[in-house]
Amino acid sequence: IFLSLQLFGTIVWILVASTQVPLPLLQGWVMFVAVTAWFLSIVFLSVFLFGYANRIAVNWNQADFIFHGATFVFYFGAFLLQAATTSLHHFPRRFNSTTQERILSGREYNISIAASV
Repeated sequence: IFLSLQLFGTIVWILVASTQVPLPLLQGWVMFVAVTAWFLSIVFLSVFLFGYANRIAVNWNQADFIFHGATFVFYFGAFLLQAATTSLHHFPRRFNSTTQERILSGREYNISIAASV
C-alpha cells in the first residue's frame, strides 16, 4: 500500500507543479500536502524496509491508522482547494478589463482537473 501512495503522491506532485498557479495560496497548500505526504510515506516505508519497526516500541497499527487518517484529511482539504481553483476557470482574470483572458487556459484547466481527481 505504501508503494501505491508513493506512485499517486508523485503523480499529484507532478500535476500540481505543472500548473501555472493562478491562485498561489490555494495551490501552495495543495503542493505542501502532496510533498509532505510523499516525504512522510517515504520515511514510513523506510522504517519498515530497514527493520527499524522492530527496534522502536510503537504501536504500528495505531501509527498507521493515524498517519492515513491525517493524510486523508489533508488530501481531502487539498482536493477541495484544487477543485475550487478549477471551478474558477470561466471567470475573467481582470474584472475591470475589456479583454476576455481567463484565469485558467484550456490546457491548465485540464491539468487542474487531473490534479483534482
